[in-house]
Amino acid sequence: MTRVLIVDDDPVQLRLTSEVASRAGFAAVTATGGKQALDLLRADAGIGAMVLDLVMPDLDGMAVLEAMRREGLSTPVIVQTAHSSLEMVVSAMRQGAADYFVKPVAPERLVISLRNALKLAELETLVRTDRSRMSGTLGVGDIVTRAQGMDRVLSLCAKAARSTLPIIVEGEPGVGKQLIARVIHGSGDRAGKPFVTVNCGALTTDEVESALFGHRKGAFAGATSDEAGKVLEAQGGTLFLNEVGELPDELQAKLLRVVQEGEIVPVGAERPVRVNVRIISSTSRRLLNLTKAGQFREDLYYRLNVLPIYVPPLRDRTEDIPLLVDHFIGRLAAESGKRVAGISDAALELLRRYNWPGNIRQLENAVYRAVVLCDGAYLETVDFPQIVAQSAGREEAIRLAAAAAAPSAPVHIDDASVPARESANRSTMPDRFVAQNGEVAALADVERELIGFALRHYGFRMSRVARALGIGRSTLYRKLREYGLDEGLESDAA
Repeated sequence: MTRVLIVDDDPVQLRLTSEVASRAGFAAVTATGGKQALDLLRADAGIGAMVLDLVMPDLDGMAVLEAMRREGLSTPVIVQTAHSSLEMVVSAMRQGAADYFVKPVAPERLVISLRNALKLAELETLVRTDRSRMSGTLGVGDIVTRAQGMDRVLSLCAKAARSTLPIIVEGEPGVGKQLIARVIHGSGDRAGKPFVTVNCGALTTDEVESALFGHRKGAFAGATSDEAGKVLEAQGGTLFLNEVGELPDELQAKLLRVVQEGEIVPVGAERPVRVNVRIISSTSRRLLNLTKAGQFREDLYYRLNVLPIYVPPLRDRTEDIPLLVDHFIGRLAAESGKRVAGISDAALELLRRYNWPGNIRQLENAVYRAVVLCDGAYLETVDFPQIVAQSAGREEAIRLAAAAAAPSAPVHIDDASVPARESANRSTMPDRFVAQNGEVAALADVERELIGFALRHYGFRMSRVARALGIGRSTLYRKLREYGLDEGLESDAA
């Protein structure tokens, strides 16, 4: 559940705003002044957005915005004020505010503003991370985690970045070992230099030797030109050896020469070539066990294993699951062109309880599939059929899918069975169709409730709501005005 910081010195306004945020599915954190708000932002990196009052006695909203900008606190801010001053609003936006509104604000307007601010923050984070990845400058802050079990990993990454020692990153498949290697590379002196990856378990012996050390023209059949090889490609940067435990025996001695002497001998070459690369290795198998079994050179093991880093599996860091899910939803929804705002509590709890044998890679795949399947604003349990099938059984997955696909309109029954139909309708009739006096509710009341439900279900996206209700947008806006649901709502362009 995304945490939202509400800052206001008026206790009534603070309570009302917090209640609106809580009902919309956010976890509201409150502060009664600017100083307290800054302390919370500095201490808690998990706050997703802030609703900030501009007029406060101890430290006003403008001072808070200035302090955030000065200290690099990037939490998106929505400012609120009781006085609509154009000059004040412009100043707040220049200081980095994402949105503003004048008190009192309609609940729908506040919810839409919060969702937009969170989505903007997610996109900014994704763009920044992609840029860092492409430029080879990923840092520790780009690792999505808040689990205590990852504290040692982050600490070791920072220490490793300050040295040029060989590193081995250990952990189960899918835990993010390559990301750790990129962070070490991007946080040190070799940031921005080449980061070259070699998958040692996916090539044959001849292919690995040529891929690593290069070859000279005519060294073997098909060698029609000189090839530099991965080690030389990484000159001045980092060479990442994925699954180094799969490296063939005869190439382990050559790799040892790279580590010890800083030189290679390309296939077919007569002289060695000097190289300057940092080697980071990864393995999903215990390299020490392979060494004891004689499957890996002991001298190479001790050369590579100067600073080992173990990355725990996802099942041991379940507190990271909500962060990772939000991160994947933001990126994958943008890539697939879907407007998904988040995940329901029930679906998130399903993901929390699952064991995740494939770790983060499996979680990313599951979220991607769910984003593609999702028809609403939030991912639901039914959007994770494979996880449901593995957790509760195939029958439960089929039942959920059937319930989601069931038609909402009643099925026509032949007139001969009218008594049975009336009896069934009386026993299954939803309470929302019955007024307090026991009679069927008025059509206007039912329609108002249905429109309100559709607005919440589709994240207040008017085009999607109109299509789902089978009416035009002009008709939808007219009904919103009739039922008093239009306050604070804006037309979308979708």
